[in-house]
Amino acid sequence: MKGWMYILLCSDGSYYTGSTNNLELRLAQHQRGEGANNTKKRLPVKLLYFEEYDRIDLAFYREKQVQGWSRRKKEALINGTPELLPQLAIAYRDLRSEADL
Repeated sequence: MKGWMYILLCSDGSYYTGSTNNLELRLAQHQRGEGANNTKKRLPVKLLYFEEYDRIDLAFYREKQVQGWSRRKKEALINGTPELLPQLAIAYRDLRSEADL
């Protein structure tokens, strides 16, 4: 069964990351307030990004991965700039200033 991982933009500017086996139906559910509590309070929502997978479990795994990302990292994915992802994955504490080198 196919699956999708998706990112929504909520009315308050926040992002919601989810997964489903029927993207069209799930988006309609979100818009009707039948989705997650998070989106229910932040209507309307807009689909910004999605990935299709051959299996729903892979989409669910990807959802959990992306949910843990920073806003900037999600925006790199949404904006089609995956080359920025490795740099955005570096923890702030691991970054060094020029003076430290």
